[in-house]
Amino acid sequence: MSLDARFDEIIDRKGTHCSKWDMMEKVYGVSPEDGIAMWVADMDFRPPASVQAAVEKMAGHGVYGYFGDDRAYKDAIRWWMQSRHGWPVEPEWIFTTHGLVNGTALAVEAFTAPGDAVVLMTPVYHAFARVIKGAGRSVTECPLGVEDGCYVMDFDGWEARLTGREKMLILCSPHNPGGRVWSVDELRAVADFCAAHDLILVSDEIHHDLVMPGQSHTVMPLAAPEAQGRLVMLTAATKTFNIAGAHIGNVIIADPALREKFAAKMNALGISPNSFGMHMVTAAYSPEGAAWVDELTAYLDGNRRIFDAGINAIPGLRSMSLEATYLAWVDFSGTGMSTEDYTARVEKDAKIAVNHGATFGLGGESYLRFNLATPRPVVERAVERMKAAFADLQ
Repeated sequence: MSLDARFDEIIDRKGTHCSKWDMMEKVYGVSPEDGIAMWVADMDFRPPASVQAAVEKMAGHGVYGYFGDDRAYKDAIRWWMQSRHGWPVEPEWIFTTHGLVNGTALAVEAFTAPGDAVVLMTPVYHAFARVIKGAGRSVTECPLGVEDGCYVMDFDGWEARLTGREKMLILCSPHNPGGRVWSVDELRAVADFCAAHDLILVSDEIHHDLVMPGQSHTVMPLAAPEAQGRLVMLTAATKTFNIAGAHIGNVIIADPALREKFAAKMNALGISPNSFGMHMVTAAYSPEGAAWVDELTAYLDGNRRIFDAGINAIPGLRSMSLEATYLAWVDFSGTGMSTEDYTARVEKDAKIAVNHGATFGLGGESYLRFNLATPRPVVERAVERMKAAFADLQ
C-alpha cells in the first residue's frame, strides 16, 4: 500500500470508546454522524505494523501478568534517542510513568511544595495548568510574544511577572499549540532564565519526533548541557506512534540528586508500568517505526499545506506557521468577531469540533486549535466547510 493510500484510509472510530469522536457531541454539540473531530490530540491513523504485531503476539499468548525484565524496552528508548536525536541516555536515567501528564504531575509533586508557583509560557498545553493547580501550586503565566506570525520568547516581559514563589518552569518543546521548533539559542536562553531564578526545568518533548520536513529539533540536554543539574526530560512514544491509549511515557533524569527525589515520589505513589505499553513502545522504537515516522511527517506536511492555504485565504483568519506537531493554531482576531460568534460558525455551521484557545492560557483567547492528523480527504472537507462558514468575509 502506498504512503498516501495508507494514511488516506478512513477508519471509522465512532462507537469504539474513542474520546475524540465519541465525546465530541457531549463536549461541543457536534454530532459524530456529520461532524469532523479535530480536537483531541491523537491521530486517525493506525500505528506501524510492528506495534500491531506486538499487541497481537501478546493476545496470542493470552496471559497478561506483570511486566518484568525491562532491558529490551530501555534499550529501544536509548536507541531511539541516540539515532533520532543524537542524545545518549543511560538506562538508570529512565523512569516509566502513566503518560506524560502523569509524568508532569509527578515532577510537580517531587520538586515543588504546596504554595509554590510554576512558570508556564502561555498559551500552552492546557493539562499543565490543570495538574499544577490540582497539586495546590499556582501558575505564573508568562505570555509568549508574536513576531512575523510566530511565537517568540519574551524574557524581559517575564521578569516582571515573577512573584518569587516560582520553583519550576515547564517548557513545551516543540511548542503546543503554536507548533514552534525552538532554536538552540532560545533553548539556551530558557536554561539561563531557569538558572538565574533557580528553577527546575521540565522539558516536555512529547512532539519532538513530529517535526516538519526542513525543520530540526534539538533536545534540551544537547542545547544546554550545563542545565543537567536542574533538568527533567519528558518523552514518549505515544504521540509519535498514535498509541496514547497505552498511557505510557518516560521521565528521563541524568542528575543523581534529582533522580533520587523523583524515585522517592514514584515509590511513594506505587507507580508501575502497564505491560501493553511496554511491548508497544519496544516495537515502535525500531527501524520499522523510524521509517513509518518519516512517512507520517511527510504526509502531515501535505495536510498542513492544504489546510494553511485554505484557511489563510479566508479574510481575517491566520494559521500560525506549523514547524512541528500536527496541531494548527488559527487566529480569528482579524475577523473582528466575538469569540462566541466565530466559534459558533466553526462548531455549528462547519460542524467541526476544535479546542478553544482560552483553555491554553493567556494569549490564546482569539485562537482555535485544529488537529490535522486525519486522512487528507477529511482535511480538505474541513477547509471547504470553513470557507462556507465564513463565506460572507470573502
